[in-house]
Amino acid sequence: MDYSHGVVHSPQSVQSRKWDVRHLDSLGCSYVRIYWVDLVNIRRCRIVPLEHFKALLRSNRPGVNITKVCLGLVYLIMAPGFHPTGEYLYTVDTATLRPCPFAPGHWAVLGQFEEKTPIPRPDGTLSVKVNLCPRTLLRRILEEIKQFNIEFLVGFESEFILLKSANSVEPVNIHDWSASVGLLAGSVEALVLQEIADSLQTAGIALEMFHPEAAPGQYEVVTGPLGPMEAADALIYTREIIVHTAAKHGLHATFAPRPFMTSAGSSAHAHISVHSTSGESEPKPADKMSTHESVFLAGLLAHLPAIAAFTLPTSASYKRMADGVWSGGTYVCYGTENREAPVRLTNATSPSSRNFEVRCLDGTANPHLALAALLAGGLIGIRDRMALEIKDCGGSKSAAEMEDEELRAFGITTRMPLSIARARTALEQDSAMCEVLGKDMVDVYLSVNKTLEDALTSDPNETRQLIKLIKFY
Repeated sequence: MDYSHGVVHSPQSVQSRKWDVRHLDSLGCSYVRIYWVDLVNIRRCRIVPLEHFKALLRSNRPGVNITKVCLGLVYLIMAPGFHPTGEYLYTVDTATLRPCPFAPGHWAVLGQFEEKTPIPRPDGTLSVKVNLCPRTLLRRILEEIKQFNIEFLVGFESEFILLKSANSVEPVNIHDWSASVGLLAGSVEALVLQEIADSLQTAGIALEMFHPEAAPGQYEVVTGPLGPMEAADALIYTREIIVHTAAKHGLHATFAPRPFMTSAGSSAHAHISVHSTSGESEPKPADKMSTHESVFLAGLLAHLPAIAAFTLPTSASYKRMADGVWSGGTYVCYGTENREAPVRLTNATSPSSRNFEVRCLDGTANPHLALAALLAGGLIGIRDRMALEIKDCGGSKSAAEMEDEELRAFGITTRMPLSIARARTALEQDSAMCEVLGKDMVDVYLSVNKTLEDALTSDPNETRQLIKLIKFY
């Protein structure tokens, strides 16, 4: 008897809905929002009338001019390789075009940063690539992985809290996890969630489910798997839809990691499945991971402390990542269906739906940077054919409950960073990750991230710190 379970997805079966840019007139488009997301995960945009957007598309390199400080905070960030003067050309990627259901007549598009004037490379050729562009970085990592005949699907869980306003931390309601009373008929929160669900589907984003979560005013929407680039793009649009829909109904939606310390936090779990493109007829085994899955996981775990600088990028992130609160815990490990491990192996005995749930990721992380870092760790494991030395921590005990001898027996020897400062140090000291991600990117990111931490924590009053956080995220 076949006891496998879960919906079967493959890179061939999953298709992101596309809109033909030539038909924007007939689709009711009046304005185009040109979006980018900076290194501290602030969504930014320029809004242009449709006629000007069409004129941009007729140009040689369709895009808009944006100052080079756009990738950091609004402050001038000085770091090696980063030049706060001058401008980039932000070229639009028409494959990312989607309607904005929250703004009638508006459509949205993402793109990539380029140098306006090509710069010489060491081999004498010219290039317009900007190594600090998050989408460009993710694209490069994916291209490097392709040579190993591996590709991925990624799906996200978006958790958020609905507050009565951005100036106080008062939830719209209090409910239990998945309790139906969290979506009472006629309540403002039920109207908001229904509109979010409708809007996601209108925007061509595959919605799998939505439900109340455990914290006060907390909800979750789960979107279907896509290729890593498309999944990150879709997550940005998902967050825009959530925030704008809440605002339309007089509420404030926040992705802050843990506003209420007496309850669970909000995450952005990523489900990553590994697929072979080599044409091998042998399916994934049901009793163990495939070779591709094993080496990917080995690399991911080996570099997880450094990766945390991208996936858990704020001081607030570490208020969520604790032991005993189903957040992934504080030990570098993985476990079958273990929510106290930072990487959960889910649907382990159903190879067609098996995936790794990365739990050490929250809504303050830039989706493209976070996925680039996660896949960079996996790339190192794939490239170096790393052996998986950590054993499956899927039993009845979490790593935090084990004695030292048990931890050694499982190969669990490393703690996750317990602060963003420690995560930055782990990244600085991980030479392999710095090489794969690029020194310029790492140097600038570390500088920007430190400035972000200072900006968010400068006020000694914790309540005012929290209000600033929920306004940022």
